[in-house]
Amino acid sequence: MARRAVVVGGGIGGLAAAVALSRRGWQVRVCERAAEFTEIGAGISLWPNALRALAALDLAGRVRGIGAVESVGGVRDRSGRWLSRVDNTELERRYGFPVLMVHRADLVDVLADALPREALLPSTAVTGIGADGDTVVVEHGAGELRADLVVGADGLRSSVRRLHWPDARAPRYAGFTAWRMIAPPLPEPVAGGGETWGRGELFGFTAMTGGRTYCFAAATVPPGGAAPDGEAAELRRRFAQWPDPIPRLLDAVPADGVLRHDVYALPPLPGYAKGRVALLGDAAHAMAPNLGQGACQALEDAVVLAACLDQAADIESALVRYDRLRRPRTRRIARRSARMAALTLAKWPPAAAARDLGARLAPGAAAVRAMAPVLAWRP
Repeated sequence: MARRAVVVGGGIGGLAAAVALSRRGWQVRVCERAAEFTEIGAGISLWPNALRALAALDLAGRVRGIGAVESVGGVRDRSGRWLSRVDNTELERRYGFPVLMVHRADLVDVLADALPREALLPSTAVTGIGADGDTVVVEHGAGELRADLVVGADGLRSSVRRLHWPDARAPRYAGFTAWRMIAPPLPEPVAGGGETWGRGELFGFTAMTGGRTYCFAAATVPPGGAAPDGEAAELRRRFAQWPDPIPRLLDAVPADGVLRHDVYALPPLPGYAKGRVALLGDAAHAMAPNLGQGACQALEDAVVLAACLDQAADIESALVRYDRLRRPRTRRIARRSARMAALTLAKWPPAAAARDLGARLAPGAAAVRAMAPVLAWRP
């Protein structure tokens, strides 16, 4: 009989795990509390390690077909001067894939389309997880599901983590708020993406398909804030005097087209697996977005989890191996992401000046080499 898995959470990591398990003969059900399988959001950067994980799922080609590649990116200072540049061609030469920008909803569609329709259970909020011998019982609003394995891929505020890891520490505010948006095509195209660093603020942009531009911004502000006249107006107050093309991009963004969210990180968990229940993605290791590795690490998790289950004699030992492989790596990347956030959002003028000088003096190839521990990962 086919082994049964219940994946809680129908985002990128959960759907990737479901695809990986389904293609290994598992009977999979994906429980998603929302009414449909989609993503509320904007763009997402997929680095070479993520595309390698998608290649393991035979989906890298389809995903490349919905994404855009910015030829040159890098970092500018507040005056618009380049501090460092990264050539995507060099990234692809060194690591086998470029950095690809896709719309989150498009990526979810690709992953969901790779699953049988009966595997997808929208409007299914999980309320309990129990055990019946070797079977895990997953309770939800319309009844229960019985499975050999449960995968918690339900994000930062994970119900699976709360139910099965009740002593886990709550997510903590990372110290800054982020905004995301997509600008429509401009009369004069935008060339060369990347980030512009200020003091306690940054603004970034990169090309998407259809001539659109994915934009993101961040600022060190207290959590829980909201602009009284809308987030688009807030961004114009903060960034309208920044170098071109930032003002033009902001002018093109619809007034209701800006998403604002406080950034939270998850304190380290003692383990990503317990019995026949495993966590992946933000449910296991939510991190600051400054390395662009949140979804990338979730995709890695999904591929490694399925491989461990393929190679072990029993589910419990497979999950022990999954935890041993994934927890040290994701912790290192989470720490590195937090350090990068502190660096790029430095507010004290001498610290910001030292940061800019260091970025300007470092050889461009050094940044590419420095990312090797993250990007050279293979399934």
